[in-house]
Amino acid sequence: MLKAVIDTNVLLVANQQHSDVSAECVASCIEHLLAIQSTGVVVIDDSFIILNEYQNKTRINPPRGVGDVFLKWLLRNMGNPARVEMVQITPTDNDCFAEFPDQGLQTEFDPPDRVFPAVANAHPDKPPIWQAADCKWIDWWPGLAEQGVKVEFLCAADAQRFYKIKFPRQRHIPAPAMPESK
Repeated sequence: MLKAVIDTNVLLVANQQHSDVSAECVASCIEHLLAIQSTGVVVIDDSFIILNEYQNKTRINPPRGVGDVFLKWLLRNMGNPARVEMVQITPTDNDCFAEFPDQGLQTEFDPPDRVFPAVANAHPDKPPIWQAADCKWIDWWPGLAEQGVKVEFLCAADAQRFYKIKFPRQRHIPAPAMPESK
C-alpha cells in the first residue's frame, strides 16, 4: 500500500508556488498527491504540527492548486484511518523531537523540517518522506537512511540542480533513486 509522510514543499510545488522548478517536477508532485489520495495513506503527527504547516503555506478557501485540494482532502479524511494515520511524537525542545531518528543529525535540520523524520520514524512501518526540491535534504538523506528512514525525492534532478547552485563547494551527494513503482 502506498503510504508516505509528505513534506510541505510537495504541496507548494504542486500548487506551482515554486517558480524555479521544472515542469517535470510539478507533474511529479501532482501525480504523487493524486495517487495517495486515490489509493494511499498519509501519515501525520497527532499534534497537528504538519497539518498546521500545510495550512500556513496553502489556501483552501478557495483552493487554487493541487496542493490546496490535497489539503482539503486530508482535512476531510482526518477521521478515516484507511486514508490518514496519525502518530504521536514527543517534543523535547522547540522543533526537536524524541522520535527523530538520529539526535546528532537533528540539529543540522531546518527546525520546521525536523517533524517529518520524527513522524516517519515514529510510525511502525517507517513510511518514506516525500521530498520535492529542497536541496538541503540531499545532505540529510544518507544519515536518515542509516536509521531506516527513507527519503524519496520526487524531483531529484531539480534538487540536485539547486544543490549545486546553493552549495557549489560541497561534495556532491546524489539524491536516492526513486522506486520503480508506487
